[in-house]
Amino acid sequence: MSLDFTVAIPTYNGASRLPKVLDKILAQVNTEQIAWEVIVIDNNSTDETAQVVRDYQANWLASVPLRYSFEPEQGAAFARLKAVREAKGELVGFLDDDNLPAPDWIAQAYLFAKEYPKAGAFSGQIHGEFEVPPPEGFERIQAFLAIREHGEEVHRFNAENLQLPPAASLVIRKQAWCESVPLRPKLTGKLPGLMIQGDDYEPLLYMHKAGWEIWYHPGLHSYHQIPKWRLERDYLLSVCRGCGLATCQLRMINAKGWEKPIVILRTLVGNLRRIVWQVIRYRFELRIDLIAACELEFFWGSLMSCFYTIVKSN
Repeated sequence: MSLDFTVAIPTYNGASRLPKVLDKILAQVNTEQIAWEVIVIDNNSTDETAQVVRDYQANWLASVPLRYSFEPEQGAAFARLKAVREAKGELVGFLDDDNLPAPDWIAQAYLFAKEYPKAGAFSGQIHGEFEVPPPEGFERIQAFLAIREHGEEVHRFNAENLQLPPAASLVIRKQAWCESVPLRPKLTGKLPGLMIQGDDYEPLLYMHKAGWEIWYHPGLHSYHQIPKWRLERDYLLSVCRGCGLATCQLRMINAKGWEKPIVILRTLVGNLRRIVWQVIRYRFELRIDLIAACELEFFWGSLMSCFYTIVKSN
């Protein structure tokens, strides 16, 4: 039976985080006219994730199925692919296990999709909820932690320049995904020892290439839980570097064959210029200015992405 909406929650060892998300989903309002379900995709967890879901299933809403699905292949991209395959909803709304939706999140997403039928995907405002205060100037790099606040105006994302929403709190039209996104991703998400990002953007670029639109809906709110350790220097530097390492591969997705050498050259030269300017601008401050150091790490990652792309293509 086809439904209107599927809430998909990919999780890895999320037993301690899932209850907050599921409680927020239970508290959704204005969904009486929406046929919807919830799927938790367990991405090869080793904790009590499955038991947490079973406990919630025992006391869940009678009219809203809560399903559990296990995806053994590690990587957020594989968990999202599994979610789309199993979803019965025409719309699939992804929530990370540390991303808490506003009470009207489902209703807002459903109404927006009806108003914008060419939207293959859309996202809204993702606010940060911090365990400890972030460092000064953090807004310059907050996008690397999937915190996005783009104002109060509805607008289309600029996919050509990789200005796209993250997968946290992303809503996709299942038809757009199934028509556009390959069965095997090039970028799989964070894996042990490997922080290459870009798995959020890859399916959106395929949808854009197929003619679907990617939109920003300011009335769609969620809240990303940021623990203290995610603001530590080593973690932030690794995330920024990982985002950079995906740059060239992402730009290749919509590039024609003859354009690919140009993409590599422009990415190489552009980031070399950014690195030089960042070093000149901050000089010795890079050791004490965490935000400037993170920006520099992103530029280095973007430059190195050119060589990573060449190696992978051979």
